Amino acid sequence: MNPLYLASGSPRRRELLTQIGVPFSVVSAPIDETPLAEEGVAAYAVRLARAKAEAGLARLPGPGVVLAADTVVAVNGQILGKPRDREHALAMLAELSDNQHQVLTAVAVTDGTRCLDVCVGTDVHFRPVSPQEAERYWATGEPLDKAGGYAIQGLGAVFVRALSGSYSAVVGLPLFETARLLEAFSIPCWQQHEVSAPR
Repeated sequence: MNPLYLASGSPRRRELLTQIGVPFSVVSAPIDETPLAEEGVAAYAVRLARAKAEAGLARLPGPGVVLAADTVVAVNGQILGKPRDREHALAMLAELSDNQHQVLTAVAVTDGTRCLDVCVGTDVHFRPVSPQEAERYWATGEPLDKAGGYAIQGLGAVFVRALSGSYSAVVGLPLFETARLLEAFSIPCWQQHEVSAPR
């Protein structure tokens, strides 16, 4: 079985892969994340996930399997990236307030011979967020490097009234779909949680 590499600096993705018992190493995969003209949200997420996987593969010391992912937050088909500054973050939170948005996470896995991918969409409903709350949330520092300016697994969870779809996809890695992709490359889950049966 070839070793698995995660082409991501995200601690959330590391935690999620560890949660399902899959051992991995981390590989750097910097790419240009600029959207293309007229590119749809799902197409953008898939393109970035595949590009990260290919970039990670190019940095491996030997044979291996690379998993990469990209998470995009969108409102009415418009991508909300990571906030550039305080004003940008507050504007995004105002747009998400008392509104529904979509979070798409694309996952790509490659071994150099083939590259398989999947894109998972989840609808997230925010309760109303007052400007004062948005200011206090920004002051925590959490929104700074988060797509859409919030973290559902962190302090931003209090804004989420409901969601329809995959919670783990909103965090950054849809576990059901990721496990299926890894199976296609003969990488099983629960490797770090297997216990020998009592004799």
